Parts: sequence; structure tokens; C-alpha cells
Amino acid sequence: MTISENPLRSLLAEKGVLLADGATGTNLFEMGLVSGDAPELWNVEHPERIALLHRRFIEAGADIVLTNSFGGNAYRLKLHQAQSRVAELNEAAARIARAEADASGREVIVAGSIGPTGEVLQPVGALGAEDAQAAFAEQAQALARGGADVLWIETMSSKEEVAAAVAGAAVAGLPIVCTMSFDTHGSTMMGVTAKDFVAFERQLPQRLSACGSNCGVGAAEVVAGMLNMSRHAEPGTVLVAKGNCGVPKFVDGAIRYDGTPELMAVYARLALDAGARIIGGCCGTTPEHLRAMRNALEAHARAAPPTMDEVEAQLGDVTRGAKALWQGVEADPAAPRRGRGARGAARTAP
Repeated sequence: MTISENPLRSLLAEKGVLLADGATGTNLFEMGLVSGDAPELWNVEHPERIALLHRRFIEAGADIVLTNSFGGNAYRLKLHQAQSRVAELNEAAARIARAEADASGREVIVAGSIGPTGEVLQPVGALGAEDAQAAFAEQAQALARGGADVLWIETMSSKEEVAAAVAGAAVAGLPIVCTMSFDTHGSTMMGVTAKDFVAFERQLPQRLSACGSNCGVGAAEVVAGMLNMSRHAEPGTVLVAKGNCGVPKFVDGAIRYDGTPELMAVYARLALDAGARIIGGCCGTTPEHLRAMRNALEAHARAAPPTMDEVEAQLGDVTRGAKALWQGVEADPAAPRRGRGARGAARTAP
């Protein structure tokens, strides 16, 4: 597929920077989803609620909406006795998002969300690469049939699962985006750093339309990941930043993310300066947060990349590992993570 045939690259060439949407799961909990239930079942049980969430993000300014299909592979759905419904649930997810995008009156890209299997791949775990690839292919083909423009692989931790997901998604013939979650000393829980990821992406048989970071331990860490990625990525690589809305806290029996719209606006500007060209929110990010990010991006001209000190001063502490990678040294994996200090807490208080 050429850039002119790739809707993601075409819209990016037109607008310069794209705004991806916010959280799916945490917003659905506010709409009545019960912890432990599969959000994907709502694509057929409560499609109007899924449509409403997409509509709210589009109205807030999103250029990209991710389908409600993060856990839509057979391995994850098996936990809910729904492994035989992969095609049904993923097609429905894409159709709902497609309808809202088409009704918006402007170009909005539908990204078919593909999350991890929840299994550990060989050689560390028991799941074989071919079986994982087949599961990802089944999901990707269903999302394509439902009307997705691109396939969006997210929250990955291992190179093995990235390779299986990209190979599986490739059979659908759509552009592919992939993000990893750097949440442990500047690396994924399987030890992959931002530098490792961009080097590994260059080795994939199917090159990505964009790559980056999502979720993790807060907006500061995602911006740090962008600084590390942009330093080592090939020229022209499209980087994605989709950070959590502050940090999670247990409040009144539920997990709440403490990031304000003002904090997420600062994050959006810093992510742009750090090299991201697709910027969105992950856990905890509401349409209100996204609207603040839209306004911030429209009012901001890209500036020089921030230093880690500047990131910490505005967003909160960055883990020692991420800072060490930025400084060009390898961090001690056994080193304790820095706690979030008063600066970060003061800027993310609700």
C-alpha cells in the first residue's frame, strides 16, 4: 500500500499532527460496565453506549477513534466463554465506530484495536507464535470486514507478541500501527525499551505505518518514551503517544486517574515537541480531557524537544530507567523506581 492509499498517512500529511481518542474501558465503567465483564460484549448488548462514547470523542476533536475490541481475540474472550464470537464482536465493534465516523461530517479514521492475548509466548511461555498469529489474524480480518481503516495493535510487552500480532494483522491488508507499554524502569515488563522497539520495527517483514507508546505509568513516562524513540527512530518514522491521564489512585472503592484537562493539555504539547505526530490519551482520558488536548495542539507550534527536567517539572517524575536511556546509559534493572513527588502530585490533583 502506498502513502496515497493509506488513509492514516494521507490525513497526517494534510494536518501535520493527528489527535487519537481517549480511554475505552475506564469510560465504559462510568457508563455502567461492571469490573470483570468483557467490554466487547457491549458491541452487541449495548451498541448505543459504544456509539455514544465514539461520538463524544469525535465531538471533542478526535481524528482517530479506536474500536471497542481491545480484548477481542479468542484467548481473551475465552475468559468469558465467548471465544467462538470473535468475528461477531469485532465486526460489530468496527461497524459502530465506522457509522459514527461517517456521520461526523469530516474525515475520522477508524482504528481496529487489537490488544495482547493475555498469554505468554514461547520461549518464555506456552503459547506458540503460529497459534498467536492465527488468533490475531482472525480478529484483524473481522475488524477489516466491519469497516476499520487501519489496525491498531496496542499495549504490547514482548517482541515475540508484536511479531505475531503484526504478521497476523497483515493478512487483512490494512495499514498497521503498534504501540508498546513502557512501564518498568523505562522498558516493558518483558524488558523491551523504546530504543529496542524502534530497532525491532525496522526488522519486521511488514513495516508499520506508525509506532509508539501507550498506557504505562502516566503521561510523563510516555513523553520520556517519545524522547527516547525519536532519538533512535529512522527519519520519517511516525511516532504515537497515547498516555494515561495522570496516575491511578484508589478512591471510594474504585480506581481513579488524577490527571486534569490542564495536565493533559501540557502533556499533548510536550508529546508533540518530543516527536510524536499522533497524540491521544489512554486510561482515564475522557472527552473533556481530549477537548483540552485538541485546543492545546491547535494553539501550539512545535518547539525544541523538552529535557527530562522540563518533563518532570510539568508532568511529574520519570522513572530512573527512562532517564538513563535518554542519557545514553543502561539502567540497573534492580534499581528502585522513583516515587511521584510533590511536583507531580500538585499538578495532577483533581
